[in-house]
Parts: sequence; structure tokens; C-alpha cells
Amino acid sequence: MSRVSRASGDSRMSRKNPSTPTIQVIERMFSVLDALAAQPDPLPLKEISERTGLHPSTTHRILNDLAVGRLVDRPHSGTYRLGMRLLELGNLVKARLDVREAAMAPMRELHKLTHQPVNLSMRQGDEIVYVERTYSERSGMQVVRAVGGRAPLHLTSVGKLFLAYDDPQRVRAYATRTGLAGHTRNSITELPRLERELGLVRRAGVARDDEELELGVRCLAAGIFDDQGQLIAGLSVSAPSDRIEEGWLDKVKATAAQISTSLGHRPA
Repeated sequence: MSRVSRASGDSRMSRKNPSTPTIQVIERMFSVLDALAAQPDPLPLKEISERTGLHPSTTHRILNDLAVGRLVDRPHSGTYRLGMRLLELGNLVKARLDVREAAMAPMRELHKLTHQPVNLSMRQGDEIVYVERTYSERSGMQVVRAVGGRAPLHLTSVGKLFLAYDDPQRVRAYATRTGLAGHTRNSITELPRLERELGLVRRAGVARDDEELELGVRCLAAGIFDDQGQLIAGLSVSAPSDRIEEGWLDKVKATAAQISTSLGHRPA
């Protein structure tokens, strides 16, 4: 089959199947990954080309680009297999899906005890992302950041947890990148003060937001850990500043520990 006929065949397939990617190179990349996934052993270039129906030169270019991104490995010269980055990404997806599912029932119970919003957040780069929340009108607090919303690490209780477990050099790099911009008069905007705060977080195993992100709102947070002992999420209670209770702190820690246990975490 010539290169021209292959291309025309690919176009016909795309028109017939609306779920096929509209960008041809992405469609071809998927076909290469599917070919590698269907075979447990590394495959030579010729066999990948035959399985995908792509010209060898096209297959070779795609494999090279996938190898640069670590989506494909070359265990031996001229052979290819799925790369470790796919495992890394898959584990991230698994952790994020599992933690949300594991957290929902405990979050509802914590909400019943506090009658305040309970948030599940995860780190994404220099921000935390709110991935789930239990909330009712009885709390008397308007939720400003909806699920999917983001906030800087240093201005949030959960964000401080992630920074506290980071390497000190990475914390300094974060401060340089972000400039530690503040949102309120209570925001921590100086590195020495942030480092002192993170030291307290490490020792206590909990973190606070004292009207640092939004005036009138305070938060208490504890970390959620996976079976490898890695901090993967944070659980927090948000409340109007005059309604937050220190007694909730133990409940937040216990709920976060319960979720961690369900994810396979075993404290040292």
C-alpha cells in the first residue's frame, strides 16, 4: 500500500468515526501507543509500522517524539515499548480518582459535625485545586471558590501542607516564582515568615489559613497520604472567622487519617 492510499484511508476512517481525533498526528500517535499496549514484549519498528498501517518513516518520527516525552522507551536498539511516564501519569490519575471516592463519606460526616464547608484539595503546580466540597446553606458562609477553583499555595491551609512537606530549596524557588503575592492584609508575603509558618505546620501536622486568602474566612487543614506515604491531598474546614472552633482540629485530623487509611496509608 502506498503512502497516499494510507493517508486517504485514514481520512475516510476519520469521517466515518466522529470519536476519532481530528488532528491526524494525534490519531497516529494513539495507534502507535495502542500497538505497543497490545503486545507485552518490545516491538521492532517494522512490526509497529505493520500493525498501525503507517509508513516506517512516519512511525519512526512518532516513536522518536514519544521517546522524548518518555511515553515510549527503547530497551534495545530498534525496539520500543510503553514508557514509564505512562505509569507515572496513570498512578496520578488513580490517586486522584481514588482519593475523591474515598473522601466523600468521611467529608459528609465531618460536615455534619461542624455544619461548615469541608473541602478536598490537591496540588497542581504552584496552586491548590478544589476537587470536592460538602456544603449547606446552614453554614452561613458564601463559598467563593467553587469546585475546580484554584488558589496560591502559600495563602491556603492545604497549600501550606504541601509546601511544608516540600524540600526547602523548592519552597524558596516557589517564593521566587510567585513573589509571594498577597490577597489580604493577613497574607504571608515574606519568605522568612513563610518558612517559620511551615515549620509549625510540620511539627503540628496541621495547617491554618487565618484570613490570608479571604477576609472573614479561616480554615483548618490536615493532610491525606497514600500507601507510599506521599501527601496527595488535603482536607480542610472553612468557616467565618467568628465561628471557627479549635475543637474541630482533632476532627479534621481524624477524618484525614481515616481517608488515608482507606487509601492504604500506614503511619510509621
